[in-house]
Amino acid sequence: MYSADLTPPWKKPKPVPEVPAEPGLVVEEPGTGFCGAVIRCEAGTVTLEDRFGKHRVFPLEPRGFLLEGRVVTLVRPSSSAPARPARTASGSIAVPQARARVARAGRIYVEGRHDAELVEKVWGDDLRIEGVVVEYLEGVDDLPAIVADFAPGPDARLGVLVDHLVPGSKEWRIAESVTSEHALVVGHPFIDIWQAVKPASLGIPAWPAVPKGQDWKTGVCRALGWPAENTGAVWQAILKRVGSYKDLEPELLGRVEELIDFVTGSGGA
Repeated sequence: MYSADLTPPWKKPKPVPEVPAEPGLVVEEPGTGFCGAVIRCEAGTVTLEDRFGKHRVFPLEPRGFLLEGRVVTLVRPSSSAPARPARTASGSIAVPQARARVARAGRIYVEGRHDAELVEKVWGDDLRIEGVVVEYLEGVDDLPAIVADFAPGPDARLGVLVDHLVPGSKEWRIAESVTSEHALVVGHPFIDIWQAVKPASLGIPAWPAVPKGQDWKTGVCRALGWPAENTGAVWQAILKRVGSYKDLEPELLGRVEELIDFVTGSGGA
């Protein structure tokens, strides 16, 4: 008995994995170069949304997409899959119909408006259940006055997240001066909070290097062909692509979780 397929083995295409087109999955259509997140999958088609909110519909063809650079076949998700516990954007198990807790005396301050928006989007549900309020810190120079006015104590802990905290810098010395048993200041390693979003979630290979002395956001936009004259709009497009903690770098996740644990007392005194 012989197979009816006489194609030489070296000419046969290698099998590729089948991947369910779950909402939020980021893939690239190689024919057009369009990269986006799955927002809808219907019979025979999948709809992707790019980082600026543009939608494209593509057929679900074998070997039709790239996932993290690898060729895959997207398939329609199975509706019969067993239900999993719903989770918040931070990865915590969601509590159905949970009511927000009365705000604690403790607070978390976040340096930078974009940082605060990102924390709210990913950890907002968790923070409301825990009763933790997040406030916006314009700059580290304001920190000594804020801490003195807040007067942190055992029942009113204060956590602070600051940008790019470099040992030995002025910001580092200020943070050290206000840190105590009831006040914790941590910093993420990124030049700007944009960098805390994984490049793959935005369809870019990496965050470009920007020469010293040049505004980082402007340089990034120019290097990537984004509208450099309106970095606020670019940030909103970036933020829209963040669906959960999976889109963020571990270095930011760890710092925010550390602050939440500290303020709520679950991380120990």
